[in-house]
Order: sequence, then structure tokens, then C-alpha cells
Amino acid sequence: MEVTHSIRERTITENSLVVLLQGIHGHVTTVDLRDESVAKGRIVNVDAFMNIRLAEVLYTDRQGRATHLADFFVTGRNVRYVHIPDEVNIIKTIESQLQKIHRVRNFGGEGQGRKEYLKYKK
Repeated sequence: MEVTHSIRERTITENSLVVLLQGIHGHVTTVDLRDESVAKGRIVNVDAFMNIRLAEVLYTDRQGRATHLADFFVTGRNVRYVHIPDEVNIIKTIESQLQKIHRVRNFGGEGQGRKEYLKYKK
């Protein structure tokens, strides 16, 4: 998964557990929604505000009716719980995602390239 381009989104992501959800990109997982429905599918995208896009989804509504959907988008405020797959090493996933964010933030290295934050204002 590519790292988001917005400085604000990268800051929110690295200071919350959304970084873990971004790290399980491509895995099949279950998302429980606030209206007691459930969506199970492959994670395509997660942004800093926990908006989640799933593909190849089995959506089960609160009455138990199941529907197959090719694509499903849920806003972060409607997410109750995201199941982390058992095969995911949580610590390594978080560390690798944080490294990606920091790599983008300091891509020029020390003394080289563009910096996102100026150390002083002119």
C-alpha cells in the first residue's frame, strides 16, 4: 500500500492504530459496522480517517441476509471493529508501516533533498 501524500494524514496515521489497518492491505478480514452488519472482504485501501475500501465482499446485514459485492466502502465513523487476521504479526506490521512513513518524510536523507518541515522560519 502506498503511503498517503498529505502531511496531515501521515501525521494522523503514525500517531494512531490506523497504521496497523494500512499494513494489512491485501488481507481478507471482517469489518463489524455500527449498525450491527458485517462486511468480509479483501482490504484495498485504508486512509488516515479509517475509511475502508474492501473488494470481493460478503456483506451480511443485521437480519442475517448475505449479499456478494464487488466493491464496498465504509466511512471510519461507521466502523465498530476490524478483525486482524491471525497470520499478521502486529508488531512487525506497525514497524514496517512506520518505516514507510518516515522514509517518505525524510526521503532526501540528512542534508539532501526537500524536507517537509523547516527547522526555522525565515
